[in-house]
Amino acid sequence: MLTKAFKRAKVIIEDPKLSTVLFWIILLALFIRFPFFFRDYVDRDESTFILVAQSWVEGHLPYTQLWDVKPPFTFLFFTGIIAVFGKSLFAIRFFGTLLVVISSFFTYRIGVLVTTKKAAFIGALSCVALQSLFGSLQGVMSEHIAMAFFMPALYILVKPTNIRYMFLAGALLGISVMTKLNLAYALLFLGLFLLIEGAYQKKYKRAIICSMAYGAGIVLLIILAMLPYYLQDHLSLWWKSVIQAPLEYASARRYSIFKMAPFLLVLSAFFLYTWKRKLVDYKNRTTLILTIAIIGVGLSFVKGGRINGHYLIQLHPILIILVAVVLQKIKFVGTIKVKPYWLMLLLLIPMESYLEYINIVKNKIERNTFYNGEGISVPKYIQESQLQTTNILFLGYHIGYWRLGVNPPTKAATHPSNICKEEMFSAYDNPRKTSMEELQYIMEVLQPKTIVTRKNRRVFDKKEIEENEYIDAYLRQHYKVHATIEQAEVLQRLE
Repeated sequence: MLTKAFKRAKVIIEDPKLSTVLFWIILLALFIRFPFFFRDYVDRDESTFILVAQSWVEGHLPYTQLWDVKPPFTFLFFTGIIAVFGKSLFAIRFFGTLLVVISSFFTYRIGVLVTTKKAAFIGALSCVALQSLFGSLQGVMSEHIAMAFFMPALYILVKPTNIRYMFLAGALLGISVMTKLNLAYALLFLGLFLLIEGAYQKKYKRAIICSMAYGAGIVLLIILAMLPYYLQDHLSLWWKSVIQAPLEYASARRYSIFKMAPFLLVLSAFFLYTWKRKLVDYKNRTTLILTIAIIGVGLSFVKGGRINGHYLIQLHPILIILVAVVLQKIKFVGTIKVKPYWLMLLLLIPMESYLEYINIVKNKIERNTFYNGEGISVPKYIQESQLQTTNILFLGYHIGYWRLGVNPPTKAATHPSNICKEEMFSAYDNPRKTSMEELQYIMEVLQPKTIVTRKNRRVFDKKEIEENEYIDAYLRQHYKVHATIEQAEVLQRLE
């Protein structure tokens, strides 16, 4: 049975039809990500996006009522889903899966231009896994949204195109940069490449026209992102939140360059090795465009001074194409005899998904619902116990605001960690100037009756020593544990 399945898979992989590629990408993405459709949250950023999107659905533009340091199209994705499907985590995660399918599919479409169908197909399937496993990638991150537009744009750029397609590529990239601002470096480098390429070919007029069409598409989408703020006289808020705040954040939160060293060394070694061994033809136009995009994304990481696991979603769909090219050309790889039992080893890769399948079945048996997590069970307990939710503060599991239909007590508390990011307070004219002032205002002036924390966990990052000492002491003095729900503690004010 296993041998037959292996032979069948081998035939499919060797020369797949386009429809077959799409089918298997969809199937793999759904299989890996489906059990997480029912989890309360996978990454805290996703919860924040949902809160801001819900506020937008209720008529409040991002940054006006709730605030987070992301361009508006990040929130627009969630806003559209909530507006149509209501408060449905299932719908959000389903459409997040489609984002992974889109970027992975275009990884294949670009891949077949520079390598074999087999290598491109394996690369596309690997792309699904790398965007869905190993960390907090099962939720919907801003990187997922951005790359679903970035990869089709790259595909347009690598194909011989006319002016209209150049404009379309620019528009798609405009959406991606208004979702993930650091992609601006890649957009700039790609635009310069179009100009230089035309000059090198002595097609000056076409180069200028194509570059203008490309730039016009980007600018148009940026203008569309600004337009609602202009119409509501919030243009200054847009500028400070979308442009200035990320720059301030990157400057204030820089990590040691030594933490970037492994990433830079690996990427540099890859390019140097493949160039010296002539495994990648860097004179090939498609390869050159991919390389430029990778350099642009990599430079944005260096400028930001850090790399979180989900940041790499911006790199994997592009880089994996070049990796596929290299592996297909290395003779040693070609001599490896693939055995049927390797299929079993491959099936072990999505172990996180298997565990989550078990978790949702267990939750269904114990609680009669597939939906699980403190972000669901804690709000349910608060409602059933009729606890006061005025100025309620979630210092953990803040998707609970969404479930309860209430807002965080202040803009800075939209994401719990934003309370300590005082460098961004000026972006939304916060009356408090420091994180301690903000924290004291919430605790001593607003005095939330109910607070939710993560059991046996620090409230803030370990670097926020003063804030952690203050909140720990204040909670001990003024609050008691009302209930422990899974890994969450529900606190009630004593006075």
